[in-house]
Amino acid sequence: MSQRTILVVGGTSGIGLEIAKEVVARGDKVILTGRDQERAAAVAASVGPHAQGLAVDISEPEAIAEALKPVGEVHGLVLAAIERDANTVREYDIARARRLVTLKLVGYTETVHALLDRLPASRETGIVLFGGRAKDAPYPGSTTVATINGGVEGLTHSMALELAPMRVNGLHPGIIGDSPFWADKPAAVEGYESRTPGGKLATMGDVVHATMFLLDNQGISGASLYVDRGWRLT
Repeated sequence: MSQRTILVVGGTSGIGLEIAKEVVARGDKVILTGRDQERAAAVAASVGPHAQGLAVDISEPEAIAEALKPVGEVHGLVLAAIERDANTVREYDIARARRLVTLKLVGYTETVHALLDRLPASRETGIVLFGGRAKDAPYPGSTTVATINGGVEGLTHSMALELAPMRVNGLHPGIIGDSPFWADKPAAVEGYESRTPGGKLATMGDVVHATMFLLDNQGISGASLYVDRGWRLT
């Protein structure tokens, strides 16, 4: 198989960075994005010669098309950019809510729109949208997050239908115990582990493997894949 190019939006840290590393490790090229060009370039250099860094801020959707102009043909797209947010109905912060809605729903969509002339119209082209299990298991402060992740599922369905034969799937991680956000919260992690069949949480490696599966498997489109090690069963 010839070398492919995968674009990872939100690839300078956390799970996005681990996905970028895996793309290069298996022999493909990766373009990873972050908000700052200098940081994106430095992270790409640490990944290896087959990685390129690019500044794209998907919370500013009007600027996405211009920012993506240096990108050539891409054979896979991973939209992993997220922001942590705590918002409630009782103490509702409109500015924070609007920013997160824009980033994920409008920003994800505009990124795909801007790249349509460089995404081959083929079953080999895979697009993965990151949501999260908060859509099914809300928690205090997840008002916006839960709503948006539900929106990601709807966006997955509509894109899969509209963009066929390209494949579009959603990936919804649960609590990822070794992620940068959770790794320094052992008490919280322990509490979630106790509610998981087998007593272990999913890992960043699990999410990376699931992402590559959705990028590659030509028999799957319009699906929502949960990576939570069965947490909702208990």
